[in-house]
Amino acid sequence: MYKVSMKLSHISLLAGLLLSSPSWALSSDTEQPIHINSNSQDFDMQSNQVTFIGDVTLKQGSIEIFADKLIVIRPQGQEGREILEAYGKPARFSQLTDDGKTLKGKADKLRYELEKEFLKMTDNAELTQDDSIIKGKVITYNMKTQKLIADGGKNERVTTILQPSQLNKK
Repeated sequence: MYKVSMKLSHISLLAGLLLSSPSWALSSDTEQPIHINSNSQDFDMQSNQVTFIGDVTLKQGSIEIFADKLIVIRPQGQEGREILEAYGKPARFSQLTDDGKTLKGKADKLRYELEKEFLKMTDNAELTQDDSIIKGKVITYNMKTQKLIADGGKNERVTTILQPSQLNKK
C-alpha cells in the first residue's frame, strides 16, 4: 500500500511540476509566419492541403519541427486554422516557453492544431523540459488549458523521469 501511495504522490508532484510552469509555449508563436523547407512539395488546391517531403524543416516563431514528411491542412482555406501533421522516425519539435525554457518532443507522428493550440504525439512519444522526461504511446498537450495527458497504450506504461534539481526548485 505504501508503494502505491508513493507512486500516486510522485504522479501528483509531476503534474504540479509540469503544469505550474507559467506556460509551456511562447505565447507569441502562433502570431508568427510559418516557414517551411523541404526537398519537394505537392499542393492540392481542392483540399487546401500541402504535402512536404524530404528533410522537412518548419519554423514559426520559436517553434521548430523536423520531419521526413509534413502535411499542412487549411480547413475551408481559413488562415489560422492550419493543422500540421509531421511524420518521421522520429519527427521532432522544439519550442521556447514564456519563461525561457525549451520544450522538446519527438514521436513517429506529431499533430499540431494551431487554432486550438493542441499537440498530439503518437507512437514512441517523448516530451522533455530541462532534464525531466515523459514517455508513452500517446502524449497530448493543450497549450491553452495547460493540460497534459500521457497514455502507455495496451501493453506499455507511461515512464516519467524527474530530475532532483527541478523538484527542489518548486
